[in-house]
Amino acid sequence: MASGPDGVLLVDKPSGITSTRALALAKRAVGSLKGGHTGTLDPFATGLLPLVFGEATKFSRFLIEADKSYRATLQLGSVSTTGDTEGEILAGSPLVSGLPEIETVLRELMGFSTQIPPMHSAVRIQGQRLYDLARQGIEVVREPRAIRIDSLEMLEFSGEKLVISVKCSKGTYVRTLAETIGERLGCGAYLRELRRTATGGFTVEESATPEALAEMGIEAARSRLLPVDVLVRALPRTDLGEREAWSIRNGQVLQADPGWPEGERALYDPAGDLVGVGRVAEGRLTAARLLATGAPG
Repeated sequence: MASGPDGVLLVDKPSGITSTRALALAKRAVGSLKGGHTGTLDPFATGLLPLVFGEATKFSRFLIEADKSYRATLQLGSVSTTGDTEGEILAGSPLVSGLPEIETVLRELMGFSTQIPPMHSAVRIQGQRLYDLARQGIEVVREPRAIRIDSLEMLEFSGEKLVISVKCSKGTYVRTLAETIGERLGCGAYLRELRRTATGGFTVEESATPEALAEMGIEAARSRLLPVDVLVRALPRTDLGEREAWSIRNGQVLQADPGWPEGERALYDPAGDLVGVGRVAEGRLTAARLLATGAPG
């Protein structure tokens, strides 16, 4: 099998499989040897999992660093050793709070704050995944990480079930957020369901399940691939002349336009094809990451 196509595939990951397994199924569906994901979802979680293939893997960081949106179902009045359904469920305290208290807590948690990564997470400390250490019964000290919550809205509340929508920065652990909500309400809580609904300007409505991709066949699955340049659409665009595009592709430095701010830019050739990402610094434009010559943008 050839290395396969280039592009971005939006997958709706089902519950019960890892993101790595979802990637393997998608690679088979589109006939690709080279692919990666852009931020994992826990096995119990569902929803939008953008996957990158071929040359798109060079620009995956733009989705990894993007904001995320989720729909989360919390179980109030109980706690979990892992913060979700995969741990041991223990009794919390009776829920005595009502809608006004819940709304107040959600409002207070918006904005900038810090979280300590949970032990059952994929964060590496001294080369080891935290979840591997947790399975060995080892707990290590984790440094707090800065996060940002832009939106935290109650969608449904009945009995001990609370459904919320969350829009947050990368690196935000929704199960840790669920535990914090439970602590603030004085009853305890864990994450019962989690569905990623959007990231990087994409929504779960645009995605397809691995099963659906397999059933439609390789050609139809490949037709769902988005072009590589959707990954850099948030960057300022620069259209290069033919000689400039050749120079950048061959590692040469160009004079930057005086009006360009320092930072990264999406570079296009005269045909409108993506050349790659350039970086402006000290009045110069240099290549940061380029597509292979002839690769589709």
